[in-house]
Amino acid sequence: MTEDSGPARSAVPRDRHDDTGDAIVAARRDFVRRRTGIELTHVSKGSIDPATTVGNVENFIGVAQVPIGLAGPLLVDGEHARGEFYVPLATTEGALVASYNRGMRLLHACGGARTTVADDHMQRSPAFECADARAARDLRAWVEAHRSQIAEAAQATSRVATLEGITSFIVGPLLYLRMDYATGDAAGQNMVSKATLAACEWIRQHHPDRPAYLLSGNIDTDKKHSQVNMLLTRGKRVVAEAWLTAEALQEVMGVTPEDLFRARQVSQAGAFMVGSANNGAHAANGLTALFIATGQDVANVVESHAAIVYNQLLPDSRYYWSITLPSLIVATHGGGTRLATQAECLAMLGCTGTGSASRLAEIAAATVLAGEISLASAVLRGDWVAGHERLGRNR
Repeated sequence: MTEDSGPARSAVPRDRHDDTGDAIVAARRDFVRRRTGIELTHVSKGSIDPATTVGNVENFIGVAQVPIGLAGPLLVDGEHARGEFYVPLATTEGALVASYNRGMRLLHACGGARTTVADDHMQRSPAFECADARAARDLRAWVEAHRSQIAEAAQATSRVATLEGITSFIVGPLLYLRMDYATGDAAGQNMVSKATLAACEWIRQHHPDRPAYLLSGNIDTDKKHSQVNMLLTRGKRVVAEAWLTAEALQEVMGVTPEDLFRARQVSQAGAFMVGSANNGAHAANGLTALFIATGQDVANVVESHAAIVYNQLLPDSRYYWSITLPSLIVATHGGGTRLATQAECLAMLGCTGTGSASRLAEIAAATVLAGEISLASAVLRGDWVAGHERLGRNR
């Protein structure tokens, strides 16, 4: 070791042949104890068989146990989710489950939340490097002329992925392609990456210029919020709406439609002023808790939390409340959904089998709506801080 090379690296123990066996898992826990002095007493406890985590995590040492609370019944009048649902929410934030539960109580009193999946597609967006802008324009025309062959190459990689459309953008000599896929009940990011790689290779091999490309030119904005996904949708575009009566609002929330509408004007102006991706209250709270409970890729909350709240004060004193989630990414197949505890939570929601991802999306949107109503009412009434003082502090 030279003077400038720094300390020797102590690598985490691995076993090439059986990296989830009892011996190697114990060796990694012992490695943590020797390197940090911490005994993993609680991390080491859990009902998950380490062998079932292959494909979900590397260097397994145990589990993170997050408390799960139950909210409901959530009454949903959807196209895919219909009836009452009891929603598991995994969180360490006191008062969160109680707040969502209160919003669900109000929705139930007013006939439930009506939900609609308006759009559904996942993207990968490669960028081709051309000689100049005219060459990029010519490549765009060539891609449009050969779309059926490109789709055939992409779809040959999967039993599920279907290429639904290609949108193009030219910047200097660069041609960006935003490729939209249907991905069934999977979230589909890996699926569309594989399909798009095959499509790009077909283009490169068959176009006379053999254009170079990057598999992602970053306009799919994977794991990042973007305005383009609010407009064009990444994942599912889901709307949850409700017609709230003045009587129910007063009884459950202690507020009036008129006061809610006045507060909405203030909140709307504030969100506009700061350029927020969400003019509502806290979609990320409910989505994160639901994602953890049901085995979703929690990093997708950064895209999924974007939301547009729209309200109307109706002539009959009812209050119309809708929330649109333009880029909700959920799955009931693949990823963490197959792990034991997460699979139980999905089964509890009836979100198993073909077509169940749209059901989960509608349940998620209705859950978000319940949380929006509850928090906005708490802020307006003045019991927001009191609620957290009562439920959200470790005493």
